[in-house]
Amino acid sequence: MNLISLLSCLSVLLAAAVAQYPKPCAVPPLMTGGINVMGANGYMSSTGTISYDAYGQRMRVRNAGIVGNQTFTLDQLMLFSQKVYYEIDWSKLSCKKLPLDASFIPMQVPSDATLVGQAIVGSSSAWGMGILTNTWSGKLSENSFYTSLFTEIGCIPVTFTGYTPQSGQTTINTFNWVLGISNPMDFFPPIICTSSKLEETETPHNVFTALQSLAMKTKRHL
Repeated sequence: MNLISLLSCLSVLLAAAVAQYPKPCAVPPLMTGGINVMGANGYMSSTGTISYDAYGQRMRVRNAGIVGNQTFTLDQLMLFSQKVYYEIDWSKLSCKKLPLDASFIPMQVPSDATLVGQAIVGSSSAWGMGILTNTWSGKLSENSFYTSLFTEIGCIPVTFTGYTPQSGQTTINTFNWVLGISNPMDFFPPIICTSSKLEETETPHNVFTALQSLAMKTKRHL
C-alpha cells in the first residue's frame, strides 16, 4: 500500500469516527413519565409524575414528598416560552404565578453541552441487558453547573444533577417514560389560577429552585 492509499484509508476511518461521536440530541417531543427529586442538599425528597411538551416548551410536575419530618404536595406547571410557572396547592385551593428563568430546560441537551463520556447502564454481556448512555455537562451561570444523562438511542432523559448557590444541589431522576401525552389539558393553568397575578421576586426561579420551592418554605417554618 502506497502512502496516498494509506492516507486515504486513515481519512475514511477518521471521518467515520467523527460521525459516530455523540452530539447533543433532541428528545421525543411529547413524553409522560415518573420523576424523583432530591433537593436542598438532600434535605428534601419527592416523587411524582411529569409531562413534557417540547413543541410548546411546557412541563407539568406533580409531586409528593418529605422535607425534614414534614410532608408536602406540589403541582407545578412550567411554561418556559412564557417564562412563568404556576405553583398550585390543591389542599388550600391556592395558585401562585411566579417568574421562571427559562434559559435551561432539563428535558433537553443544550447545544453547548460538553460530552463527559459514555457508559452502559446494566451489562453489555448480552443483548438487552444494558443501555448505552451519554453524560453531558455545562454551566447554568457563572457559579452554577449541571450534569445530565441521556440514552444514546432515543435521547431519553434519565438523570439530572444541578447546582446553584441559592438552591444547592438538586438531583432529578426520571423513569417509566412513555411517548405521548395522555391529557393535553395538563399544560393549561387550572381555573383556580385564573385570577393569579405575576408575583415579583428578586431573581426568577430556575427549574431547580422551582421544584423545591414549597419544600424551602416548609423548611423555613420548621
